[in-house]
Amino acid sequence: MIDSLVRRESDVKETGDTMVIVEKVEKKVQVGKHSIFALNKCSLSVKAGETLAILGSSGTGKSTLIHLIAGLERPTSGEIRVKKFLVSEMSDGDRAEFRKGNVGVIYQFHHLLPEFNVLENVMMPLKIKRVPHTTAKKKAWQILEKVGLEHKIKDQPATLSGGERQRVAIARAMISMPSLILADEPTGNLDRNNAYNVFRLILSLVKDHASSLIVATHDLELAALCDNRKVLN
Repeated sequence: MIDSLVRRESDVKETGDTMVIVEKVEKKVQVGKHSIFALNKCSLSVKAGETLAILGSSGTGKSTLIHLIAGLERPTSGEIRVKKFLVSEMSDGDRAEFRKGNVGVIYQFHHLLPEFNVLENVMMPLKIKRVPHTTAKKKAWQILEKVGLEHKIKDQPATLSGGERQRVAIARAMISMPSLILADEPTGNLDRNNAYNVFRLILSLVKDHASSLIVATHDLELAALCDNRKVLN
């Protein structure tokens, strides 16, 4: 059960309003016969409601860090805590349960399901959680209204522009009102104008829901819109 993964208060210091703590995390990957660091002794903390931009050139581990915090991968060493959950020690199944209730992930590529329309794609996280259809549909419509796509609810992803697809992906990530949003180069496939608009939309929704945001980006101007920044070398 997910409750068994909550840290015992006697085992750790009280984190107060801290949402994420990453402590000396390493991730090694196998490249041919050699083991190399995808991430080396990374530490950071993010408070509840804080927005943090992760900067760095290609290959510095930005995406790896996002995946580790989301529980999509396990670190080689170190600890990752999200709220009272010790994510770095969870099994694959427990990490999946943890994500459903606590984390929304936005990727560079939208990963929308082509066989479903916009409304159905956004409803998907709630359907997985077995939320009643009527409730899921209402919440999906409400979040699509916030991202300015309520007039596109019956459209298929293939008919949308790149910026529209990414806004659908944002709505899908936010529909469960997670306390933590993780975004991996969410504007990487967009032109400058769309990138700025999408990034501002993410920040606006995060603030509206009092969520925390960790976003990996190579764009210094967009990173400057966040509360804080961390550079990976």
